[in-house]
Amino acid sequence: MAGQATVLEDGSRLSQLDQRLLGVERFLALISGLAVFGLMVLAVVSVGGRNAFNAPLPGYVDWIEQAMPLIAFLGISYVQRDGGHIRMDIVISRLQGRALWLFELISVILILVLMMALVWGSWSHFDRSFDLGAPLWSRDSSIDIGVPLWPGKLLVPIAFSVLCLRLSLQVWGYGRAFVLGLETPVSVPMNQDAAAQAAAEAEQFEGQD
Repeated sequence: MAGQATVLEDGSRLSQLDQRLLGVERFLALISGLAVFGLMVLAVVSVGGRNAFNAPLPGYVDWIEQAMPLIAFLGISYVQRDGGHIRMDIVISRLQGRALWLFELISVILILVLMMALVWGSWSHFDRSFDLGAPLWSRDSSIDIGVPLWPGKLLVPIAFSVLCLRLSLQVWGYGRAFVLGLETPVSVPMNQDAAAQAAAEAEQFEGQD
């Protein structure tokens, strides 16, 4: 399962690239959060319109369909950076040193290969939907109010491409840790034990009462 993790920083080129990509990831995560908030507003408008005026928001389901890529995909690279995705760590929690970095390196490489294939497939899916010569540049649209689907489909390869960049940095980080035998590598999530998690949470809330 996923646990608390911390990402160390220093003045190395790898850490500088990590920080630059983190800015992009935070921006995409912000857009994803705003999309969630927007859906809540649409739900209130739709339900309120139905109950008060017997007139729900037209195309409510269509807009939900368009917002799903924003919610589902734009934040995945940000979560990957902090090691927040769900995973089984029964075995990996027992590893240390080079064995741990080798296991992490192999895992990230496999994920990167999969994501590169998904970038290619999702781009092909978008390309089939987009047409400059068609009305609204779209070959397909939603059923109810005819919203073009290509913007939502374009977000998927964009989000996956950012994730591929993050995974490439983590391959660099884990590979560097394995070769040099580092104990605390930078730009990769370092899992914390229960005591470290408690200390970090206490430090975060210190002085707020």
